[in-house]
Amino acid sequence: MPPRRKVAKPQERSLEQTLWDAADELRGKMDSAQYKHVVLGLIFLKYVSDTFKVRHDELARLVDDPDSEYYMPTAAAKTSVLGDRDEYTAEGVFWIPEGHRWEDLRNAGQQADIGTRVDKAMEEIERENPTLKGVLPKNYTQRELSSETIGGLINTFSRHDLAAAEYKDLDVLGRVYEYFLGKFAAKEGKNAGEFYTPRSVVQLLVEMLQPYHGRVLDPACGSGGMFVQADKFVRAHGGTHNDISVFGQESNPTTWRLAKMNLAVRGIDGNLGPEWGDSFHTDAHPDLRADFVIANPFFNDSNWGGDRLRQDPRWVYGTPPAQNANYAWLQHFLRHVAPTGTVGTVLANGSLSSQQNGEGDIRKNMVDADVVECIVALPPQLFYGTAIPVCLWFLTKNKAGTPNGATTRDRRGETLFIDARKLGSMETRTVRAFSDDDINQIADAYHSWRGTDTSNGKPYQDVPGFCRASWTADIAVHGYVLTPGRYVGSEQAEDDGEPLDEKIARLSTEIRDGFKRRAELQETVLAALDSLDPSDE
Repeated sequence: MPPRRKVAKPQERSLEQTLWDAADELRGKMDSAQYKHVVLGLIFLKYVSDTFKVRHDELARLVDDPDSEYYMPTAAAKTSVLGDRDEYTAEGVFWIPEGHRWEDLRNAGQQADIGTRVDKAMEEIERENPTLKGVLPKNYTQRELSSETIGGLINTFSRHDLAAAEYKDLDVLGRVYEYFLGKFAAKEGKNAGEFYTPRSVVQLLVEMLQPYHGRVLDPACGSGGMFVQADKFVRAHGGTHNDISVFGQESNPTTWRLAKMNLAVRGIDGNLGPEWGDSFHTDAHPDLRADFVIANPFFNDSNWGGDRLRQDPRWVYGTPPAQNANYAWLQHFLRHVAPTGTVGTVLANGSLSSQQNGEGDIRKNMVDADVVECIVALPPQLFYGTAIPVCLWFLTKNKAGTPNGATTRDRRGETLFIDARKLGSMETRTVRAFSDDDINQIADAYHSWRGTDTSNGKPYQDVPGFCRASWTADIAVHGYVLTPGRYVGSEQAEDDGEPLDEKIARLSTEIRDGFKRRAELQETVLAALDSLDPSDE
């Protein structure tokens, strides 16, 4: 008789996963991109109603407590305090008008007009709270959305363990919102890049920048994930919301609304501009000089309108090509970073080696100006819907000072290269993610090189195949190509991380330039020989 096969114990699902499964089941055939706003809007509505109720219940206890300064002896006086808008807004709580709170919608969840009721609640909440004007979705009466689906979602999000009782901390609704953003990004694939940066990539950027305090700017903020992670970092190290000031901008109207809601459910008071807008053409923060600039702009954007900005003062290191925004973003970030600040951004690998349309000259000027601090090559498949290899750029205007209050060693003339292409593991069949150990390995190398991390008592050392500090002269020898594999001494020297199509284009250009120089030299030599022709004597 064969041995009995062991049956694996089912893994307990998280609250977030349980809620996602229930919400996704209710979606039916509705397009995920549309459904995203329906679901996230309801989570936001639940959050603001919960936080309002927490403050309302707190005031109700205080007005009944004779020892409290809020104590009121009469019912009318108590009602007056409970209905005083200032008692809520002073605590950062949105005012939710009566009849449009979560319990009101829950009680009407089985009604055929529940979609109309939700739309009305969104309109009234916007009207009562000017900072939310134009932010909330009002699409709950669309034909594709049945009253049964809306009622089912309201019932799903009415679980007792989804209450935002601790809304001043990292509350459960904020985690659910973030989790749902990631799940919708996975479903939307390639289009997710407009609103979502994978969590482990954001964590890596934040761990390397370490924004303990100061002004944080993301000029291409998507749904605000960079700010959420920066806020998590601050509080994980004993800080509070007020230790950082958040500034952002987003050109996509629907994504800008997602970001506004995302910050609100985290209790983050961020300035994302009066409305959505393009950072290149309608900069919402023209005079801001941030301590930290952190971003994941659209890769290789060819529609950024560069032909209208040929004489822009931001192009200190060279006018970026109208066909690609990569070097426009880098120079925009440098324009907005403080003299002692740091930039951390994601870009496509082509930015490291492209010689087309003057990009090689701009990169050379940036390296010679000593503003390129660190380049990290990342593995493929980190982003939903695209396997394009990407890299991280870290920029600073001061390699010798004490940026952001952290003492660092003099790094003038040095650039750190990190090859992290072998790190990370497949989270799903198509998507890779970094573990905490991976993130720490990369961040520790960077901080050790800068001289800000001395907890292990060891000075920075190059690690063959992983990291190396190179001098500007060495970079010049390599033609100012910044692909880390060229510098760190990777085991497979032929695999330098440069995409094949870009390598072919680069080598073709170099060969053609060589032929051109040879032709010019040939003409010079022939002219010299002609000048020696005896017949001229």
